[in-house]
Amino acid sequence: MLFKQMMIAAITIACSLTFSSQVFAQNNAHTVQKGESLYIIANQYGISIDQLKAMNNIEKNEIYSGEQLKLPVTPDESGKDLLARLVEAEAKGESYAGKVAVATVVLNRVSSDQYPDSIYGVIYDGYQFSPVLNGTINQPASEESKRAVEEALNYQGYDNESLFFYNPDKATSEFLSDQEVTTVIGNHVFLR
Repeated sequence: MLFKQMMIAAITIACSLTFSSQVFAQNNAHTVQKGESLYIIANQYGISIDQLKAMNNIEKNEIYSGEQLKLPVTPDESGKDLLARLVEAEAKGESYAGKVAVATVVLNRVSSDQYPDSIYGVIYDGYQFSPVLNGTINQPASEESKRAVEEALNYQGYDNESLFFYNPDKATSEFLSDQEVTTVIGNHVFLR
Protein backbone atom coordinates (compact mmCIF):
# COMPACT_ATOMS: atom_id res chain seq x y z
CA MET A 1 0.00 0.00 0.00
CA LEU A 2 2.83 2.40 0.91
CA PHE A 3 4.59 1.61 -2.37
CA LYS A 4 1.41 2.38 -4.33
CA GLN A 5 1.03 5.74 -2.53
CA MET A 6 4.68 6.61 -3.22
CA MET A 7 4.25 5.76 -6.92
CA ILE A 8 1.13 7.92 -7.19
CA ALA A 9 2.94 10.79 -5.48
CA ALA A 10 5.95 10.43 -7.79
CA ILE A 11 3.76 10.39 -10.89
CA THR A 12 1.82 13.42 -9.65
CA ILE A 13 5.03 15.37 -9.05
CA ALA A 14 6.46 14.39 -12.45
CA CYS A 15 3.27 15.40 -14.23
CA SER A 16 3.05 18.73 -12.44
CA LEU A 17 6.66 19.54 -13.30
CA THR A 18 6.12 18.56 -16.93
CA PHE A 19 2.90 20.53 -17.28
CA SER A 20 4.22 23.61 -15.47
CA SER A 21 7.31 23.72 -17.67
CA GLN A 22 5.06 23.60 -20.71
CA VAL A 23 2.80 26.32 -19.36
CA PHE A 24 5.62 28.70 -18.47
CA ALA A 25 8.03 27.89 -21.33
CA GLN A 26 6.53 30.71 -23.39
CA ASN A 27 7.67 34.33 -23.37
CA ASN A 28 5.71 36.00 -26.12
CA ALA A 29 6.40 39.66 -25.46
CA HIS A 30 9.31 42.05 -25.11
CA THR A 31 9.22 45.55 -23.66
CA VAL A 32 11.53 47.82 -25.65
CA GLN A 33 14.30 49.32 -23.54
CA LYS A 34 16.09 52.58 -24.22
CA GLY A 35 18.75 52.10 -26.89
CA GLU A 36 17.29 48.90 -28.34
CA SER A 37 16.59 48.46 -32.02
CA LEU A 38 14.70 45.89 -34.06
CA TYR A 39 18.07 44.41 -34.97
CA ILE A 40 19.13 44.00 -31.33
CA ILE A 41 15.78 42.52 -30.28
CA ALA A 42 15.58 40.14 -33.25
CA ASN A 43 19.12 38.89 -32.56
CA GLN A 44 18.34 38.48 -28.86
CA TYR A 45 15.47 36.10 -29.66
CA GLY A 46 17.02 34.42 -32.70
CA ILE A 47 14.42 35.63 -35.19
CA SER A 48 14.61 37.78 -38.29
CA ILE A 49 13.85 41.49 -38.28
CA ASP A 50 11.21 40.83 -40.93
CA GLN A 51 9.43 38.31 -38.71
CA LEU A 52 9.57 40.68 -35.72
CA LYS A 53 8.09 43.45 -37.87
CA ALA A 54 5.41 41.11 -39.24
CA MET A 55 4.44 39.94 -35.74
CA ASN A 56 3.87 43.56 -34.75
CA ASN A 57 2.56 45.10 -37.98
CA ILE A 58 5.56 47.43 -38.10
CA GLU A 59 6.20 48.99 -41.50
CA LYS A 60 9.16 51.21 -40.68
CA ASN A 61 12.18 50.44 -38.53
CA GLU A 62 11.04 52.67 -35.67
CA ILE A 63 10.29 51.40 -32.17
CA TYR A 64 9.98 53.30 -28.92
CA SER A 65 11.14 52.72 -25.37
CA GLY A 66 8.36 51.11 -23.34
CA GLU A 67 6.62 49.70 -26.42
CA GLN A 68 5.43 46.11 -26.04
CA LEU A 69 6.42 43.85 -28.96
CA LYS A 70 4.89 40.45 -29.63
CA LEU A 71 7.37 37.64 -30.11
CA PRO A 72 6.91 34.35 -31.92
CA VAL A 73 5.96 31.35 -29.82
CA THR A 74 9.11 29.35 -29.05
CA PRO A 75 8.12 26.01 -27.53
CA ASP A 76 10.47 23.50 -26.01
CA GLU A 77 10.76 20.01 -27.52
CA SER A 78 7.80 18.64 -25.57
CA GLY A 79 5.65 21.53 -26.79
CA LYS A 80 6.69 20.88 -30.38
CA ASP A 81 5.94 17.18 -29.98
CA LEU A 82 2.49 17.90 -28.52
CA LEU A 83 1.70 20.30 -31.36
CA ALA A 84 2.92 17.80 -33.97
CA ARG A 85 0.73 15.08 -32.44
CA LEU A 86 -2.28 17.42 -32.59
CA VAL A 87 -1.49 18.27 -36.22
CA GLU A 88 -1.18 14.58 -37.06
CA ALA A 89 -4.52 13.76 -35.43
CA GLU A 90 -6.44 16.79 -36.73
CA ALA A 91 -5.03 16.92 -40.26
CA LYS A 92 -4.22 13.31 -41.10
CA GLY A 93 -5.00 12.90 -44.78
CA GLU A 94 -4.82 16.65 -45.42
CA SER A 95 -2.13 18.34 -47.50
CA TYR A 96 1.13 19.58 -46.05
CA ALA A 97 -0.19 23.16 -46.34
CA GLY A 98 -3.25 22.11 -44.36
CA LYS A 99 -1.04 20.71 -41.61
CA VAL A 100 0.97 23.93 -41.45
CA ALA A 101 -2.28 25.89 -41.21
CA VAL A 102 -3.57 23.74 -38.32
CA ALA A 103 -0.32 24.31 -36.41
CA THR A 104 -0.57 28.02 -37.19
CA VAL A 105 -4.04 28.22 -35.62
CA VAL A 106 -2.66 26.84 -32.35
CA LEU A 107 0.29 29.27 -32.41
CA ASN A 108 -2.06 32.18 -33.16
CA ARG A 109 -4.17 31.19 -30.17
CA VAL A 110 -1.09 31.12 -27.92
CA SER A 111 -0.32 34.68 -29.07
CA SER A 112 -3.93 35.83 -28.62
CA ASP A 113 -5.21 37.39 -25.40
CA GLN A 114 -8.36 35.26 -25.77
CA TYR A 115 -6.63 31.91 -25.12
CA PRO A 116 -4.09 30.35 -22.75
CA ASP A 117 -0.49 31.44 -23.35
CA SER A 118 1.03 28.03 -23.97
CA ILE A 119 0.66 25.27 -26.54
CA TYR A 120 -0.35 22.86 -23.80
CA GLY A 121 -2.93 25.32 -22.45
CA VAL A 122 -4.46 25.94 -25.87
CA ILE A 123 -4.64 22.27 -26.86
CA TYR A 124 -6.15 21.17 -23.55
CA ASP A 125 -8.48 24.20 -23.24
CA GLY A 126 -11.87 22.56 -22.79
CA TYR A 127 -13.42 20.84 -25.79
CA GLN A 128 -11.52 22.65 -28.53
CA PHE A 129 -9.88 19.71 -30.28
CA SER A 130 -11.49 16.31 -30.85
CA PRO A 131 -8.14 14.41 -30.70
CA VAL A 132 -7.88 15.40 -27.03
CA LEU A 133 -11.34 14.00 -26.40
CA ASN A 134 -10.92 10.77 -28.37
CA GLY A 135 -7.31 10.07 -27.36
CA THR A 136 -5.70 10.24 -30.82
CA ILE A 137 -3.51 13.10 -29.51
CA ASN A 138 -1.49 10.36 -27.78
CA GLN A 139 -0.41 8.73 -31.04
CA PRO A 140 3.01 9.65 -32.46
CA ALA A 141 3.34 12.34 -35.11
CA SER A 142 4.58 11.66 -38.62
CA GLU A 143 7.72 13.33 -39.93
CA GLU A 144 5.52 15.44 -42.19
CA SER A 145 3.55 16.76 -39.20
CA LYS A 146 6.81 17.54 -37.39
CA ARG A 147 8.06 19.48 -40.45
CA ALA A 148 4.71 21.30 -40.66
CA VAL A 149 5.13 22.44 -37.04
CA GLU A 150 8.64 23.75 -37.76
CA GLU A 151 7.36 25.63 -40.80
CA ALA A 152 4.46 27.10 -38.81
CA LEU A 153 6.90 28.27 -36.13
CA ASN A 154 8.97 30.04 -38.79
CA TYR A 155 5.83 31.43 -40.45
CA GLN A 156 4.49 33.28 -37.38
CA GLY A 157 3.44 36.82 -38.18
CA TYR A 158 3.02 36.23 -41.90
CA ASP A 159 -0.33 34.44 -41.82
CA ASN A 160 -3.97 35.53 -41.96
CA GLU A 161 -4.36 35.40 -38.15
CA SER A 162 -6.67 32.38 -38.25
CA LEU A 163 -7.92 31.33 -34.82
CA PHE A 164 -10.33 28.58 -35.87
CA PHE A 165 -10.65 25.74 -38.33
CA TYR A 166 -13.20 23.06 -38.98
CA ASN A 167 -14.33 20.52 -41.54
CA PRO A 168 -17.84 21.57 -42.64
CA ASP A 169 -18.56 18.00 -43.79
CA LYS A 170 -18.06 16.76 -40.21
CA ALA A 171 -19.10 19.67 -38.01
CA THR A 172 -21.42 22.63 -37.95
CA SER A 173 -21.30 25.65 -35.70
CA GLU A 174 -23.40 28.77 -35.56
CA PHE A 175 -20.47 30.54 -33.90
CA LEU A 176 -18.06 29.63 -36.71
CA SER A 177 -20.55 30.60 -39.40
CA ASP A 178 -20.34 34.17 -38.04
CA GLN A 179 -16.51 34.31 -38.30
CA GLU A 180 -14.49 35.66 -41.23
CA VAL A 181 -13.09 32.95 -43.51
CA THR A 182 -9.36 33.47 -44.07
CA THR A 183 -8.68 30.51 -46.33
CA VAL A 184 -9.85 27.03 -47.30
CA ILE A 185 -7.26 24.26 -47.54
CA GLY A 186 -8.43 20.78 -48.43
CA ASN A 187 -11.36 19.84 -46.21
CA HIS A 188 -10.67 22.52 -43.59
CA VAL A 189 -12.07 26.04 -43.49
CA PHE A 190 -9.88 28.49 -41.54
CA LEU A 191 -11.38 31.55 -39.88
CA ARG A 192 -10.64 34.51 -37.63
